[in-house]
Amino acid sequence: MDREQIYASMAGEGRLDYEKYLNTPKLLSCQKPYEQLCNADELQFQIVHQSEELWMKLICYTLLEIDERMAAGETFKVLTLFARVHKAMGFLIEQLSILDTMSIKDYQAIRLQLGNGSGQESPGFKTLLQLYKPLWLTFERVYLEQKGLTVEQIYNSEYSHDESYMVAEAMIEYDQLFQHFRYHHIKLIHRSIGIDSMSLKGRSTEILNSGMKMQFFPKLWQIRGQMTDIWGGVYGVKRDSIAD
Repeated sequence: MDREQIYASMAGEGRLDYEKYLNTPKLLSCQKPYEQLCNADELQFQIVHQSEELWMKLICYTLLEIDERMAAGETFKVLTLFARVHKAMGFLIEQLSILDTMSIKDYQAIRLQLGNGSGQESPGFKTLLQLYKPLWLTFERVYLEQKGLTVEQIYNSEYSHDESYMVAEAMIEYDQLFQHFRYHHIKLIHRSIGIDSMSLKGRSTEILNSGMKMQFFPKLWQIRGQMTDIWGGVYGVKRDSIAD
């Protein structure tokens, strides 16, 4: 096949309305020119990470609207928007797997192109780490304090599967998916450069493991253990086997 002709076809001409609306000339020029790629895998590496930034941009934008809708008590809209966030988080996680098709030798060549860059410098990732605290404060004010409820009540003593419970579950789903994303990312690093290797900033990649222990909404996780401990006190920590 004529590689140059295919390259030109993929770039498009930028004259049609679809191309203008999506700004495809600029979008498709965000990657290195083909002749400057260090190997055939570098294009996928750039596209995956650029796509991650776009999904995180959408998630951040949606979380801002969720915060506003929660403040207004618009629960149905809040739940719909959280469903969008959950799907976008799923895309973040799933698309990392394409990088498993890259050999570790080819990745080493790509890694030389990164300077001392790190995924910790991602603007989308850093912004997501700013948003969970304001979200929790809004939830706490609107769905707990204004209703005279506690986390324990919505999950246990006054459980009714109400809107406070539903929003809380949407929040913990987001929290869990973010933890999954961090887990898959660290496993990708282990597969690419090893477990005990040094990052491009000269730090052990093992420090990333601490991030996987982070919880956005710890009270929503703690209530599960608290309820289990209470139930265990009722039926015993160790129970008899089921009789034949």
